[in-house]
Amino acid sequence: MSFDQPRINTSPKVSDEVRKTTCYMCACRCGINVHMKDGKVAYIEGNRDHPVNKGVLCAKGSAGIMQVNAPSRLRAPLKRVGPRGSGEFEEISWDEALDIATGWLAPLRKEDPSKLAFFTGRDQSQSFTSFWAQNFGTPNYAAHGGFCSVNMAAAGIYTMGGAFWEFGQPDWDHTKLFMIFGVAEDHDSNPIKMGIGKIKARGAKVIGVNPIRSGYNAVADDWVGITPGTDGLFILSLVHCLLKAGKIDLDYLARYTNAACLVNRDSTSPEYGLFLRDADGKPQVIDRTTGKLAPFDRKGVRPDLSASYRQGGITHKPVMHLMASRYLAKEYAPEAVAEQCGVKPAKIRAIANELARVAFEEEIVLERKWTDFRGEKHSVMKGRPVSFHAMRGISAHSNGFQTCRALHMLQILLGTVEVPGGFRFKPPYPKPVTAHPTPHCKFTPDAPLDGPHLGFVRGPQDLALKEDGTPARIDKAFTWENPMSAHGLMHMVISNAHAGDPYKIDTLFMYMANMSWNSSMNTRGVIDMLTDKDENGDYVIPRIIYSDAYSSEMVAYADLILPDTTYLERYDCISLLDRPICEADAAADAIRWPVVEPDRDVRGFQTVLVQLANKLKLPGFTDEGGAAKYTDYADYITNHERKPGIGPLAGWRSGKTGLTHGRGGPNPSQLKSYIANGGFFIKHIPDEAAYMKPWNMAYQDWAVGMGIYDSPQPYVFDLYVETLRQFQLAAEGHGERQPPDHLRERIKQTLDPLPIWYPPFEDGSVDVDEYPVHALTQRPMAMYHSWGSQNAWLRQIHGQNPLYVPTKLWKQEGFAEGDWARVTSAHGEIVVPVAHMAALNENTVWTWNAIGKRKGAWALKEDAPEATRGFLLNHLIHELLPPKGDGLRWSNSDPITGQAAWFDLRVKIEKTSAPDQAKPEFSAMRSPVGKGPDELRWKVGE
Repeated sequence: MSFDQPRINTSPKVSDEVRKTTCYMCACRCGINVHMKDGKVAYIEGNRDHPVNKGVLCAKGSAGIMQVNAPSRLRAPLKRVGPRGSGEFEEISWDEALDIATGWLAPLRKEDPSKLAFFTGRDQSQSFTSFWAQNFGTPNYAAHGGFCSVNMAAAGIYTMGGAFWEFGQPDWDHTKLFMIFGVAEDHDSNPIKMGIGKIKARGAKVIGVNPIRSGYNAVADDWVGITPGTDGLFILSLVHCLLKAGKIDLDYLARYTNAACLVNRDSTSPEYGLFLRDADGKPQVIDRTTGKLAPFDRKGVRPDLSASYRQGGITHKPVMHLMASRYLAKEYAPEAVAEQCGVKPAKIRAIANELARVAFEEEIVLERKWTDFRGEKHSVMKGRPVSFHAMRGISAHSNGFQTCRALHMLQILLGTVEVPGGFRFKPPYPKPVTAHPTPHCKFTPDAPLDGPHLGFVRGPQDLALKEDGTPARIDKAFTWENPMSAHGLMHMVISNAHAGDPYKIDTLFMYMANMSWNSSMNTRGVIDMLTDKDENGDYVIPRIIYSDAYSSEMVAYADLILPDTTYLERYDCISLLDRPICEADAAADAIRWPVVEPDRDVRGFQTVLVQLANKLKLPGFTDEGGAAKYTDYADYITNHERKPGIGPLAGWRSGKTGLTHGRGGPNPSQLKSYIANGGFFIKHIPDEAAYMKPWNMAYQDWAVGMGIYDSPQPYVFDLYVETLRQFQLAAEGHGERQPPDHLRERIKQTLDPLPIWYPPFEDGSVDVDEYPVHALTQRPMAMYHSWGSQNAWLRQIHGQNPLYVPTKLWKQEGFAEGDWARVTSAHGEIVVPVAHMAALNENTVWTWNAIGKRKGAWALKEDAPEATRGFLLNHLIHELLPPKGDGLRWSNSDPITGQAAWFDLRVKIEKTSAPDQAKPEFSAMRSPVGKGPDELRWKVGE
């Protein structure tokens, strides 16, 4: 070897300091270590001590450094000086910006708070933003769940007190069969990747049900390439097979569900389909021990699944009888559903057999004593090691609510919810529907709203209707059109406001909601609505305030821009009151904190809301004399109490004898304690309380101590949802509140108290022979919604998106590599590049969502691949169904929750000559931040 070898420092100084906080590159909320050099971010890695990711970090998380350095970041408050859409702004001070906003909002609050529509996108502070809106007094507030996954959440809560994703997780340590439905790779990515790796290492099997075999479905042992929109029919066929084979957990159903509750079966009775109840309103069962009526939850009762009861000439039958009568019918046999689902009968039977085999032949028994809510003591915890997970793929259909209900019913019939090896709830879930508020809509000038905006209706009496029966909310949430819309209908706000249906608004105030591009159906139509003027030359939607951290497509259409910080420059609260980071074995919450100071004149949106509240003197934020209670969001997080002893954060609260967790008073050093602990707090559930949570009194008592409940809330799962029957009864003519005549049949058909399946509405609204192909989008694993569109690292993974075409259609249309296609729906047309994909349902095309960008946005150059070859399917989708000729506006949504039916889309596809760029082509936008450099370079430290 030469004596002149170069000297290399093999242990360079990595960082001056490590600051631990919470990632915001998707909704996983992983723990991260942010390495700092000279006060700047050098790189980001996973925090090994964090309960969510245990040190694992994905490409998105590592690329967070590029969010902080993105050229597209807004730099100061902006006031529009040109026409809407022109992108012509002038920078103003924060004092002026807050004065303008206050000048617009104060008169509305004093005269008619409903003239403000305040809707937030994918932020993670909804308990705070809803508190702000409630104190302003407007009924018009919601977040993005209405166009994301409200079907999943609402169906889960109405059925079993929680759902997938943030509500629960599989028992990764014990499950032996994991089945996923409609799961893309952007949600919950690190925990699921870690979980799948763990179970596959043990030899457990993964079954993926999805028209598209990508991501998690690509590593599944068995892939079911189902026809879009037929998941519910497929699931009910599995239920049929299990019932016919007797492979259901009868003991579990009797103890922990309402399968034994007695239902009125007299079709002439005004209470037809309702439970038989005692004087205290408790649903009744027949006790197997005594043979007599008893409330379902009485101490010592053993509910009978088969006994009927006759009273006053009316026969009452248990829910189990109704289920058997329905699902054993031939219409659910595999041979009857196979063609529609695109799944062979033998495959359906094989999956049903595998579910039954693992559930009943590989039972898990944990030696843990526990006591149930009826007072019965158990020496062990028995589990059936089958677990499920599902997301937007089955939720974003017009039959999504009932499909999600069907999946929850399947889990429950197998006895796999809240048992070892099955699906487990994460605190603060499980919660019965009765533990949630009902929605409120009564507004009064110069006063707060009469209660929380969002919630879970119990019947027609809880609908958000005015005295004359018209919708109280601009999005028509909680009306006869979508009575159980627990998350609101954000996708309908602009369309309804523009149409003045149900009424006109004055100010649209939005945060992180790219409604002029990838967050809207009918994108071009929405752009026209945002810029449309009336006969007087005034904008139909008079004022628009928007907050974002980046120069997105929506910025150009606002009148006032309140620039947000990036996630490493602000405080955030990931709260038990909202969307916490809990695991099934522990309650946990977290914060973000400013690990770097902004180098621009920007403020965290939540702090801006506090400052606006102080200027508006909103109750809840100011005292009776008008003095501010909080100076900024950090002050709010520390000192706000939603009720005595319960604040945004559960850790390190002030108790009578020192610091405590869960319940306690404000602690001025609370945020410092979180920062010192890596940005999170965790409290583990005792072993005896870890499973059987809805019925386990040890868990119920622990949850009360943590402030999750004020008193124990045990309950049984609702296989039969009586609330749905209440709406059917109204449609049949019973009760004081009646639906309009044109909705009666739809309510009777779709709001069934037992899960059903019906074809997606678009199938009945368009000519399926003309539009024979299903079209879907999925979020890419490397990006979450549109948050990474400007990210220099992530763009190298997904700089453009082709339309993936299955082999059958590829050959049928004569496609070759490099070809383009014209894709047409009943609403619009796009021209896009195509690519061949064999692992795809033979009648389905798909693409990655949120890759295509508009020229000029996000500080991208006009010839950026995202703007020339990238595209959106949104241009083919409308927020309304095709006209029926009745003069009514029928929303392209689920009729129960109002969730946007993104995945009902039907198209036709044909080969076409290659254009200069993807169509439709929009004019370039003028961005207030200009264009980014050709190369993004910077040096941190030495």
